[in-house]
Amino acid sequence: MSGHGFHVHGPHDHEIEHAQQGGHGSGHENGGMINQIAMFTAIIATIGAIFGYMGGATQANAGLYKNNAAIKKTEAANQWNYYQSKSTKQSLAEMSRDLATKDDDKTKYQTKLDRYDKEKAEIKTVADKLEADATEWDHQSDAQMHLHHRWAQATTVLQVSIALAAIALLSKKKWLEYGMFAAGGLGVAVGAMAMLHM
Repeated sequence: MSGHGFHVHGPHDHEIEHAQQGGHGSGHENGGMINQIAMFTAIIATIGAIFGYMGGATQANAGLYKNNAAIKKTEAANQWNYYQSKSTKQSLAEMSRDLATKDDDKTKYQTKLDRYDKEKAEIKTVADKLEADATEWDHQSDAQMHLHHRWAQATTVLQVSIALAAIALLSKKKWLEYGMFAAGGLGVAVGAMAMLHM
């Protein structure tokens, strides 16, 4: 308020001047630091959000691939059960052939034995393929979990960088600002490793 040549600043006026000068200390230098940290924090937060999304996506993929592996393993087990039933029938046919007294019966059972051999070979091929598919899905799931861990590590380091930025703003310590940049760079590097599937 002002009256009769005497000017009194209210708390609000003081805060506006303070903000215009960039906070405590030598206004321009601190204003530059504040702007730099704010810009860095915004960029790192955006990158961190992308990394967080990628981490969630790879975790979802890992679960999906593990589920696919389980389905293939179940299908393979079904094929092996089918194979076992053909083996049992083949054993019964072989015993019947050996016990048969007529040549026509021996020929009939031998034909069944040959058919069971062929069917078992086909079933085995399908079961082996399903097991190979299950193993491949397991490997893909493991690879996605590895990437998920990389994305999570990158996101965590970026969060530490943002925390250092906040502390640097509050304390006005230059070494914390350097720590913020170092952590941000490390987080981006770990994210790049995830992008490169390392």
